[in-house]
Amino acid sequence: MKTMLLATVVTAAFALPAMAADAVSAPPEAPLPVDNPAPVPFTWSGPYLGVQGGGSWLSGDFTLGGVRSRESFDGGVLGAFAGFNHQFDNNFVAGIEGDIGYTWNESDVQGLGDAGSDVSGAVRARLGYAVDRALIYGAAGWTAASGYTDIPGVTKESGTMNGYTVGAGVDYAITDGMFGRVEYRFNDYGKKDIGPSTFDMKDNRVTVGVGVKF
Repeated sequence: MKTMLLATVVTAAFALPAMAADAVSAPPEAPLPVDNPAPVPFTWSGPYLGVQGGGSWLSGDFTLGGVRSRESFDGGVLGAFAGFNHQFDNNFVAGIEGDIGYTWNESDVQGLGDAGSDVSGAVRARLGYAVDRALIYGAAGWTAASGYTDIPGVTKESGTMNGYTVGAGVDYAITDGMFGRVEYRFNDYGKKDIGPSTFDMKDNRVTVGVGVKF
């Protein structure tokens, strides 16, 4: 009897720790960390195109039949632009851009007939600085515009005026592939004889636009 009791006590002494170990489950292993790739920084590099519109204030000296007058041909402008940018590591951005548009710049001159400008375009070099998603830039280059004189019953002539353009603006990336634009531009078309008229015109423009970057 004593032997059986002793055997029972020994068996219980070894079994209890094993049962306790089984009752307490081991804590689950911590999940491995998931690598989150760093976000790709936005860049202005690459080609783009867009549309723009606004106001054009064309004015200057106009001579017809030897009579010189100061004329204004104010109107709206609507057009398209396309270009290419390259952004450097220091956030400076250099590029080239071309645009073409139609302007509604027409007025009665000297009570004789209509004159003004319609189609215009430019090719410009751009240099800017990127501040996050905003690109502040200046631009300069060559510009041209079609001028015309329409004197009923006398003559209807048109010609191309050439000059230079300078301006500045801000592009802002709304998404990685779309941006908005606000720009001011000064165009000097120089002096041009068109039929019996001489144009010596300068143009101030303010436009807003939206573009797509590829």
